[in-house]
Amino acid sequence: MDAVCRSLETILKERALSVLFQPIIALEPQHVYGFEGLIRGPANSEQHAPIMLFANALQQNLLLELECLAQEMVLKKFAKQGLQGRVFLNVSPLPLQHPHGMQGQTLRLVQASGLRPEQVVIELTETIPLHDERLWHHALAYYRDQGFAVALDALGSGYPSVRLWSELRPEYVKMDLHVVQNIQQDEAKRQFLRAMHEIASSLETQLIVEGVEVMAEYDVIKGLNIPFAQGHYFARPAKKPVTHLKAIAGEHSQSPQTHQPQRSLGETAASLLRDNETIHPDLTLKETIEFFQRYPKLHCLPVLLNQQPVGIVRRNELFMLYARRFTRELHDRRPIRFFMQMDVLITSEDEPLESLSHAITSSRQDGIIEDFMIVDQAGRFLGIGLLVDLLQTITALQIRYARYANPLTQLPGNVPINEYLNQMLQKSCEFAVAYCDLDHFKPFNDYYGYARGDEVIRSLGTLLQAAIRHEHDFVGHVGGDDFVWVLGGTDWETRCAQLLKAFAAMAPGFYDESERQAGGLSATDRLGQQHFFPLLSLSIGVTSVTPGQFQSHLDISKRASEVKHLAKQEAGNSLFIDRRGQDPVTLCWAEGLSTMPSANEAS
Repeated sequence: MDAVCRSLETILKERALSVLFQPIIALEPQHVYGFEGLIRGPANSEQHAPIMLFANALQQNLLLELECLAQEMVLKKFAKQGLQGRVFLNVSPLPLQHPHGMQGQTLRLVQASGLRPEQVVIELTETIPLHDERLWHHALAYYRDQGFAVALDALGSGYPSVRLWSELRPEYVKMDLHVVQNIQQDEAKRQFLRAMHEIASSLETQLIVEGVEVMAEYDVIKGLNIPFAQGHYFARPAKKPVTHLKAIAGEHSQSPQTHQPQRSLGETAASLLRDNETIHPDLTLKETIEFFQRYPKLHCLPVLLNQQPVGIVRRNELFMLYARRFTRELHDRRPIRFFMQMDVLITSEDEPLESLSHAITSSRQDGIIEDFMIVDQAGRFLGIGLLVDLLQTITALQIRYARYANPLTQLPGNVPINEYLNQMLQKSCEFAVAYCDLDHFKPFNDYYGYARGDEVIRSLGTLLQAAIRHEHDFVGHVGGDDFVWVLGGTDWETRCAQLLKAFAAMAPGFYDESERQAGGLSATDRLGQQHFFPLLSLSIGVTSVTPGQFQSHLDISKRASEVKHLAKQEAGNSLFIDRRGQDPVTLCWAEGLSTMPSANEAS
């Protein structure tokens, strides 16, 4: 039994799962309607992301056990916290194919938790892609017979289709986050959502729009009279979720909303630096007032001790204090340290802009943070940054990101990939570049059609995004079925192997049952000859980059392409590592790790 299986069995035995809840909001009248229960695997493990956790469970024939444990934990936590409204319980139809089935397991778990079936909405979702529509019909009838309402998850990302929706007529349908993302800027998306709402009304189905992240998106869906919404704009998933809209609104009124791309393409707080006058904490109140009077445009004065910030004094606040009765007589000669604010936000010059934005928007300070101090690695003051500059920069990055994003996956395309590689080279740090390419994708695409082919590509993109763990990780979509994954840290080899195993577990789900049983499909090749093509597999060619080894992204791209072709020479899911300039050892993973010729020998 391999390490992944043992790890998963240990997770199940020790019940080492985390349960998070995210509110589902009724928009008219506004209130918390219910909560979606979400499962996470152990932190800092390959199985933390649900897509990895359930893919491994499927591969190890432990999906039924994982589903049962996940349902039990969500229901017990919901009941224990006394949460009101409905709990949306993510359930895959796949375990119903199990020889022993679920056999009323969900109903027993609901009753054991002290809940009633009418409090539970079964959210039918895909842990892997399912193309057998009979299974969807069976699942809906099975849960309805037990008194549960049913929701279909992620309409707009592939399955389940609109036709299947019209046949099943569930109580709820969830619109995928891609539908609402930037909907305020996309008339086609607004028309699509309006049409879906009309269809829902005719089928007596309620729409729930997922992924609402900014106020502008919320304004659009509210204007379309969508009944329910869910997303970070209201509240992030949490072990103890917010339960009242007042608390949710309070969080978001403290700072403006920003929506950032996956990466800020190397932009850091250093790009926001502004020079600013500073003062010593022993400067008197009167002298500080005079300082502001000499510089009418000066907004604030950082207070430094030994070049390190200890507080800040802002013009408006200080002048309001000074205008009070008897302030001059009592406090003119007192040091400014007694009047400065010490809860100022201080950030490092190399802090990514998306992290800085999150720190500001999640701050619990009263009012909007208009400025912050930027320091070097030693904590020495470099200058100040302004919120308005941060918002302008992130907006420009978002526009640039959207311009060069791949339309299918919304991941960065060639231009951002090349820019990011050049930025990493300029930092003179070690990293790895993994070129990922699907095997046998063209015959699959020709056989099943482009819609299912697109689904495969999107699923691989989702897997790659779920695998991001290091601050220097970056995922880009070159085009077609080719992806580039930049990996920071030192554990990239293990993480690539984990990605291969996750894709190996996922791949059979893309096929119909007959081809899945046969282990592949028969189709014509490029020369018109009939051939048997095995199940989709993933080839990864990894180039390890050390300082001074490459001059630009062009050199890395050329080497990465060579290494990817070497990986594709091995059948099945394979990992080829080029260590030229280092220890010349190259490995291939195909149902395990095995040795291949080194890159030096192969070339």
